[in-house]
Amino acid sequence: MSPAERMRWLLRGLGQVLITAGVVVLLFCLYELKVTNLYTDGQQKTLDNDLSRAWAATPTSAQLAPYDEGAGIARIYLPSLGKDQVHVVVEGVSREDLKKGPGHLPSSDRPGAVGNVVVSGHRTTYGAPFNRLDELHDGDAIVVETRGYFFTYRVTNMAVVEPTAVEVTYRVPGQLGATPTRRLLTLTTCNPKYSARTRLIVTAVLDEPLAKGPGVVPTALRGRG
Repeated sequence: MSPAERMRWLLRGLGQVLITAGVVVLLFCLYELKVTNLYTDGQQKTLDNDLSRAWAATPTSAQLAPYDEGAGIARIYLPSLGKDQVHVVVEGVSREDLKKGPGHLPSSDRPGAVGNVVVSGHRTTYGAPFNRLDELHDGDAIVVETRGYFFTYRVTNMAVVEPTAVEVTYRVPGQLGATPTRRLLTLTTCNPKYSARTRLIVTAVLDEPLAKGPGVVPTALRGRG
């Protein structure tokens, strides 16, 4: 085999390897961005139905019962980002929990309570519930629906922090052990998109607690129908 033929053979082999690698990468991206979304969509539908049934059957006195790991505990609405931006929040932030939807940090407070409600969610895979979190602005509403209430929070701050910055999840962010006086909501997700290099943190403060009842709709959700 002449040097020229050997070079052509090597280039042909390299081309085939690159094509194969490209197909593998394409299939991986398809799985990450499409297949995982289909899985989460199915989980969200099941959780939403389960949540509606549980709320219809559970007496008000049972609202403070411990949350079950992996179960739906609330709905979260991001109305400024579109009418479709509503997700069932599950209890827990393990890998398996977050495949179902945004997860409530078990050590954080309950929706509406004095302290800090912390909810984490994926930004690119598994339904990407917090994909557009960076589009929120100060004053935008975030509504958390529980069995008995709609809690409307208003965005007060957005920040990018290191993954190790656990102080954002404290009951008083940044002050471990301090006694809380405000009712906060903290949303966390990976940053930037398609990377876990840092974390995007959205902080909001409770603006309007609204007891649920026939025809009762919080101001921020009116016109969604």
